[in-house]
Amino acid sequence: MLAPTQLLSASRQNLWRLTWIRLLVLAAQAGTLGFTYLSGVVSLAWLQLVVLLALSLSMCVLTGLRLRGSWPVTELEFAAHLAMDLFIHSGLLYYVGGSTNPFVAYYLVPLTIAAATLPWLYSIVLSGLALSGYTALLIWYRPLHLLGEQLGELLITLHLFGMWLNFALSAAFITFFVSKMSEAVREQDLLRAARREDGMRDQQLLAVATQAAGAAHELGTPLSTMSVLLNELRREHRGESELQDDLALLQEQVKLCKGTLQQLVRAAEADRRQAIEQQTVIHWLEAGLSRWHLMRPEATYRYQLEGVGDVPTLLPPVDLTQALLNLLNNAADACPDNLLIRLSWDEQWIVITIRDYGAGVPLAIAEQLGKPFFTTKGKGFGLGLFLSQISVIRVGGTVKLYNQDGGGTLTELRLPRMHTLL
Repeated sequence: MLAPTQLLSASRQNLWRLTWIRLLVLAAQAGTLGFTYLSGVVSLAWLQLVVLLALSLSMCVLTGLRLRGSWPVTELEFAAHLAMDLFIHSGLLYYVGGSTNPFVAYYLVPLTIAAATLPWLYSIVLSGLALSGYTALLIWYRPLHLLGEQLGELLITLHLFGMWLNFALSAAFITFFVSKMSEAVREQDLLRAARREDGMRDQQLLAVATQAAGAAHELGTPLSTMSVLLNELRREHRGESELQDDLALLQEQVKLCKGTLQQLVRAAEADRRQAIEQQTVIHWLEAGLSRWHLMRPEATYRYQLEGVGDVPTLLPPVDLTQALLNLLNNAADACPDNLLIRLSWDEQWIVITIRDYGAGVPLAIAEQLGKPFFTTKGKGFGLGLFLSQISVIRVGGTVKLYNQDGGGTLTELRLPRMHTLL
């Protein structure tokens, strides 16, 4: 069984399609030669023609066996197959009238395939081979010899029929096979672009994680020192109530910072070991809203529930819940009053929308949103939306922001409906 990368290879798919083209052309050539031999109207070099057809059939068989292997199909190999087809076609034409044969126009089919699937250098080389073959057939070829009398009209009829058959085959191959080949190349280019984008995003995430780990390690010592000094200051100034209140607040802030750093250190281990329970999307969202509202008590919101069919269940990873909290915080930062949170679903998707009534997203910077260390706020590092997008993309979902009429932003969190999001 072939690996997914081999199955997605455009050159491999195109070589399979080229083999099918060879088989169809071979069937048409063998049928034409068989009809000519049985009719006995033309004297041909039958042995040489059969050898060339056998060579074409052998290439089809060997190509089929080769494609069962695991090694990749390169562009050079694919170009070599097209060049071999040009040589065999030139050999056949040499024995059946050369450039006077209507099938000489079939040279355009391999060249069209090359132009649609290969770099320009290969196309130029193959065009040179085809032009050289066509030019040689103008000079060197075996003319057709009709057997019998009054066969001139039959020769004209056969020539016209050959022109029609060549046009029909060429049109069919170019319309179907070449379009499929070029589509495979485009799909592979899109896949490469997506993988390149994923790689860049992973590099950015690794850089952020490395900086976070370093910060957690380096900030632990000064925070512990601050905690010790605050305890000493509280003991030294027990009689000063206002100062005690300020020192107590500072101690709470230091504890909060230390707790956040400890959570960073334990996050990976907790994500790996935590027993995640299956739950409905309603329970997951409402639990997230409750946790978020404890963090942002100043925010007010309305919650609407919509959906078609049974309530979907999921196994949400920890970072997906954090992504939801980040999106809610972004909306509250824009405008904490009267947020509208809506949950809906259908047979394929779970959709959570968060509507705020803030200033919206300026069009001039809309393309920059979601990139690390880019923010429109006066505070923060611009990592919330970036990390949220990565967490959602990992489970096959999307995060999109839309400006709304009358001001404000609509944040759409779309998740695939499945039994698990792990």
